[in-house]
Amino acid sequence: MAKTIATLLQQRAGENFELHDKHLNAQMVRVLKTIGYDRVYTKAKGPYLYDNHGNEYLDLLSGFGVFALGRNHPTVVNALQEVLTAEMPDLVQMDVSLLSGLLAEKILSTCPAGLNRMFFCNSGAEATEAAIKFSRYTTRREKIVYCEHAFHGLTLGALSLNGEEVFREGFGPLLPQCNAVPYNDLAALEQALAARDVAAFIVEPIQGKGVNLPDDDYLPEAARLCAKYGTLFVADEVQTGLGRTGKMWAVDHWSVRPDMILMAKALSGGFIPVGAVAMKQPIMDAVFNRMDRAVVHGSTFSKNNMAMAAGLATMSVLIEEQVVENAARVGETLIAELRAMQPRYELLQEVRGKGMMIAVEFGAPKSLTLKASWSLLESANKGLFSQTITIPLFKNHRILSQVAGHGMNVVKFLPPLIITDQDKDWIVKAMDAVIADCHKPAAILDLAKNLVSHAMKSKAGD
Repeated sequence: MAKTIATLLQQRAGENFELHDKHLNAQMVRVLKTIGYDRVYTKAKGPYLYDNHGNEYLDLLSGFGVFALGRNHPTVVNALQEVLTAEMPDLVQMDVSLLSGLLAEKILSTCPAGLNRMFFCNSGAEATEAAIKFSRYTTRREKIVYCEHAFHGLTLGALSLNGEEVFREGFGPLLPQCNAVPYNDLAALEQALAARDVAAFIVEPIQGKGVNLPDDDYLPEAARLCAKYGTLFVADEVQTGLGRTGKMWAVDHWSVRPDMILMAKALSGGFIPVGAVAMKQPIMDAVFNRMDRAVVHGSTFSKNNMAMAAGLATMSVLIEEQVVENAARVGETLIAELRAMQPRYELLQEVRGKGMMIAVEFGAPKSLTLKASWSLLESANKGLFSQTITIPLFKNHRILSQVAGHGMNVVKFLPPLIITDQDKDWIVKAMDAVIADCHKPAAILDLAKNLVSHAMKSKAGD
């Protein structure tokens, strides 16, 4: 390599958007410019991002939940540096590596009772694909049941379990025998399982799209129904797992013991793609039931030393630094303080969540002046009102957040699990100011002007 990475970054600084517009997804560039998110970030540490002007931002996206430990955690960095300089054998393939065995041991020690086997892969979508295949082979059934509004990944099999049409449109035909039921509806689930022909019920303990929480009896009863009808109960904890909800696994809130847990995102501290499936022994034994089937399912880069070392370091930090406990404590306080704003703001309908997985939902007002402004935005694009929160939150308070899904007025926070009480106060103060402003009808016009201005600038740059 003729130039070092540091030299390249210095010489080509600021070309991010130009290069992506020319060679990658130009629509993403237009989106970022339209909503005013077109910053050039040059540094990241913990829960903070820094742009090329030295401004500090609080990151409440954390890479869609990947950076549970914040960015560039020194313990994970050190583990990766050790691997890079150790000249270890890697991906020998006709071998079994020590690091993958150690990581499997560490993860399984935190899982609900009964899960004692691991399968490693590269992503949450790959974990979903493995769950589909393993469930079908183990039960000798074809059907998979999932929930409306679910998200399990974007590869073809995972997409077949996606409850949002916007992701599915135009990519069919998808896998047959995949049927949706309403989330939180036990009667509908039992009806879907009663014929005893369903291989697996795959469910997010808390749905990522919208941050929808289950009733207290939903997951325990769903697990009981699955056992009754011979269906495997699969908990997709790709987003909720590894401390996100204030427990190591979200199913721990309801003392549920799944047949499989899917995980990814936070598992490597955000450095290396890694996913995994924890499962009961009979599932592993059914799929890999003979020596000639030892490689019947796998993934070339799974169990690579970098991913496994990052996973070991991440698990150690989560446990030794009491990161999960911090997520529970600070998250609970944050939810309570945001919820306390509801009586003061008619547009603020609900604050819900667990740990560091939080939704702030807005709804139609009753007062005539606000109702007219709300209707104006919603008629232009359903769910557009939520941008009156996320855009000024970013522009005026340097807090990066996201809308929780298409066509919904729900703002979602997925902070790093390490945020402090001071960060919590930053969020609460900013949200109070932004929500107060959006109760002024002029805020709707300001949003419209803002979007039009950025859209025109984006178009002019084409």
